Amino acid sequence: MKKDDELSQELLDVARKGGTEAPFTGKYVNEHSKGMYKCAICGNELFSSYTKFESGTGWPSFTEPKNLEHVELRDDNTHGMHRTEVLCKNCGAHLGHVFDDGPADKGGKRYCINSVCLELDPEK
Repeated sequence: MKKDDELSQELLDVARKGGTEAPFTGKYVNEHSKGMYKCAICGNELFSSYTKFESGTGWPSFTEPKNLEHVELRDDNTHGMHRTEVLCKNCGAHLGHVFDDGPADKGGKRYCINSVCLELDPEK
């Protein structure tokens, strides 16, 4: 697990301070490689590339986590709106938010996740 003083300023701002990277700027927005997306801080397995889809929102979007036990969902009432925050259950990193506007045939969820909080472990 990386210590906070080892994190880039962007990762620190997003993962530890609840920030958001600018839309369409993250390294995984247009990534189509197969593999496992892990937490950039602790390496916890979070999302499979097989659940990633093009949402057009500017952030990597997934229909579901690899394992619900690896993420924590928390009410977020900041910025004058009600959302559900997604955090890494292992290290507490803020990852993004989950919305109910995902593909209906895949459960209807859209996990909207900041690229900076992820590291792709490519399939061999």
